[in-house]
Amino acid sequence: MNENELTAALLAAERQLQDAQRNGDTGELGRLLHDRLIAIGPDGARYTKGDDLAAYRSGSSVIETLTQESLEHLLVGTTGVTFVVCAVTGTFGGAPMSARLRYTRTWSHSEDAGWQIVAAHLAIL
Repeated sequence: MNENELTAALLAAERQLQDAQRNGDTGELGRLLHDRLIAIGPDGARYTKGDDLAAYRSGSSVIETLTQESLEHLLVGTTGVTFVVCAVTGTFGGAPMSARLRYTRTWSHSEDAGWQIVAAHLAIL
């Protein structure tokens, strides 16, 4: 893939991720999250892919609305970073939440898996 194709695929993966979050689609989330994912949540805690998927499956994390306000990206070879601000309502850790969140996601691209998130950080704005 050339740089333009990688960029288009990265932005498509970001859209797919947001759709999967809105829909609680753990199959799609499982495809987009790398097995070695490390994420820092808005509470400052460290989470893995398994933690994230388990929270969606159990209902302790439910996204009712997720509206993208801005999106920037950076591409260096087969590493991409998306910087997204979203207005989010739902449940996090079993507690109601309504906030503007800044997501910073580091993606890795492989021919076999496509784009997958290897690291993420969420901050409440």
